[in-house]
Amino acid sequence: MARLDPRELYELEPDRPEVDRPVLVQALDGFVDAGSATRLAREHLLATLPHQVVARFDADQLHDYRARRPPMQFVEDHWESYDAPELLVHLLRDAEGTPFLLLSGPEPDVQWERFTAAVQMIVVQLGVRLTVGLNAIPMSLPHTRPVGVIAHGSDKELIAGYEPWVGSVTVPGSAGHLLEHRLTQAGHAAVGFAAHVPHYVSSSDFPAAAVALLRETAKTTGLVLPTTALEEAAATTRAAIDAQLEDNADVAAVVRALEEQYDAFVAGRGRSLLAEEGELPSADELGAELERFLAEQTPEP
Repeated sequence: MARLDPRELYELEPDRPEVDRPVLVQALDGFVDAGSATRLAREHLLATLPHQVVARFDADQLHDYRARRPPMQFVEDHWESYDAPELLVHLLRDAEGTPFLLLSGPEPDVQWERFTAAVQMIVVQLGVRLTVGLNAIPMSLPHTRPVGVIAHGSDKELIAGYEPWVGSVTVPGSAGHLLEHRLTQAGHAAVGFAAHVPHYVSSSDFPAAAVALLRETAKTTGLVLPTTALEEAAATTRAAIDAQLEDNADVAAVVRALEEQYDAFVAGRGRSLLAEEGELPSADELGAELERFLAEQTPEP
């Protein structure tokens, strides 16, 4: 059966500026995003750096509207607005004016192979030298320790200095991870970073993980990416968590146990820190009021 032409899935803007071998940062919604780290990093870049759209995907072919219904606003006696899903490639310029690309929007629900083939075409057409994927996963670690990052990529030289986190594991796929896999198979340079987020705050915004993602991206690509506002938000979040722990001895004890586990792991004596059912303290132990409190926090981008 003939596959539909991937070129019909996107359009490049005719007035886009020419760029020389840019980096493409992939930050799609829809997959595991513990602490909303990928979203926070993406929104921060778009809020702090000049940008313009250079490519648009036909989201109508890729989105499952009944699974993820776009919001509509009703005012008095009529429908006022419709927030249509958009899958876009932005051209941004870092703090020193260096151009790079950002793929943002909802992860496609269907046609993954066609989508990844389309992105590969964009990579070739725009001369992308490296694609960087962002992700964040819940881990059995405390918020009082530095945010770690798992790195993977098409070439070991691209991730030199990062320790492997597991020998082999089977996980649910994502369009972003399939994109990295297909780019690698096609001979394109690609890396991915997954920030470690304490599992007991994974359902709330955790800006420290977004800072970690941007720092690793900058280190690998040479881009100069601002993080000041995110660092300030991370400090505010850290203070809020610490304040809650002062009032809850049981939760504080659990965090201390996680600190001991983390320190043993760093020393080479611990087990995996991946948050798996049955190995971790329950949400009740960690304090439902802590999660509720943090969920109400909305740090500035």
